[in-house]
Amino acid sequence: MIPNFSLIGESINDSVPSTHELFEANDLDGIRALAQFQAQKSAYLDVNVGMRDGEYLAEMVKVVQSVTDLPLSIDTPDPAMAEAALKAYDVSRGMPILNSISPLRTEMFELYRICPFRPILLVTENRVNGEEFMCRTADETFAAAQFMLEKAHAAGIPTSDCIFDPGVAPIGTDTEDNFKRLVQTMERMHADPAFSGFHASVGLSNFTVMLPPRRANGELVKTPLESAFLTITHPLGMDYCIGSVRRNYELLPEEHDAMKCLRDCLALEGYDVLSRVMEFCM
Repeated sequence: MIPNFSLIGESINDSVPSTHELFEANDLDGIRALAQFQAQKSAYLDVNVGMRDGEYLAEMVKVVQSVTDLPLSIDTPDPAMAEAALKAYDVSRGMPILNSISPLRTEMFELYRICPFRPILLVTENRVNGEEFMCRTADETFAAAQFMLEKAHAAGIPTSDCIFDPGVAPIGTDTEDNFKRLVQTMERMHADPAFSGFHASVGLSNFTVMLPPRRANGELVKTPLESAFLTITHPLGMDYCIGSVRRNYELLPEEHDAMKCLRDCLALEGYDVLSRVMEFCM
């Protein structure tokens, strides 16, 4: 267990093939069972129904809340779907998370009047002087975070309820130094008094997607790079993540080979990062 860390169970998500099948079959018992399974190790449960409508998302919120007292993370970029879900949400279970609001859809802050929530603030994109762009550098990502913090405060949301998502890219394809951008952004946020009390989260499974399992003691095992990621970022404010209850996330010692790999990646650039990760996975 990682102290002061909250896992948002990731599996009630249309992008998960087995869950997609449950949604397609309208298998409510299957959704309930999945919620109960995740509730054993989660602090929140993510609910993402993909491109279905707000009425369906609202129904899934009620279905999940019928079997667990855990608060939910309502996961949709669509304001109308989020509105329907927040109206259906039972606030007696605790304040929900709304995932996510970005600089390109700040109108979603208006939903706070319907049901107070803890926003996940996506800071991988921004709009400056009418121009929309993806944040490629720590400077750009930090500027987006500053903008979103101001917008959250204007909506009446305190810093302590803000969860920033600096965006995580697969480390096995990271030729653009996204991992370095993320860490540098969090270092700046952590050092800035204006962000005192902030939280951060990412979709952690994305970090190691497509990486092969490793051999340990003659057996194939899941890569420990996710735990190494948390070991580096948790002291900087990464105290949430959307992840799997099947994984045993832990803080690793600096001498662990996964830590050495990611520390090397922070010092390397471009394709050298990929080479180092592939070397680790051998």
